Amino acid sequence: MEIGNQIKLHRIAQGLSQEELAARVYVTRQTLSNWETGKTYPDINSLLRLAELFHVSLDELVKGDIQKMKEQINKKDVREFKKASNILGMLYAAMVFSAIPLCYFFKELGLVTWLIVALTAFLYAFHVEKLKKLHDIQSYKEITAFMDGKRLDELESAEERGKRPYQKVLLVVLSALVGAALGAVYAFLTK
Repeated sequence: MEIGNQIKLHRIAQGLSQEELAARVYVTRQTLSNWETGKTYPDINSLLRLAELFHVSLDELVKGDIQKMKEQINKKDVREFKKASNILGMLYAAMVFSAIPLCYFFKELGLVTWLIVALTAFLYAFHVEKLKKLHDIQSYKEITAFMDGKRLDELESAEERGKRPYQKVLLVVLSALVGAALGAVYAFLTK
């Protein structure tokens, strides 16, 4: 962890041994050594004492670690969201493009198969919606920023929250149009 390097650099810059610094922070030399090697992490009281002794802000002392932790969390979350989005996209594509061939060639069995695919896509959509709600991302702009590992600033987030109701209505209308088009194609093919 970065904090260990920070502690070691500041300790050496002040010309202190591990034992001297440990005594000033009220910990053992072994504890200080574990911090510097990244085996353990100092508690908040020790961090405050270190920041005071080094004449730096607590933010400066731990900033590197906070950034690293956020990046690790964000990368994991982004990977999970991308995977879920890809699976949902494949399920939607299977649902849209398999409806007519399945129903046309396999009649009732094809319809049952298509309903299973549609139900699976519907249930997986709930999983993706939970992920979106967890990370407070709904609009296209928020989702693309999240997938790039970024967040929108406060003003942009407020603007996107204002657009959400309209985007939901547009999504319903588009889904209805696609359904109507598929129904028309199916009706034409079965004549």
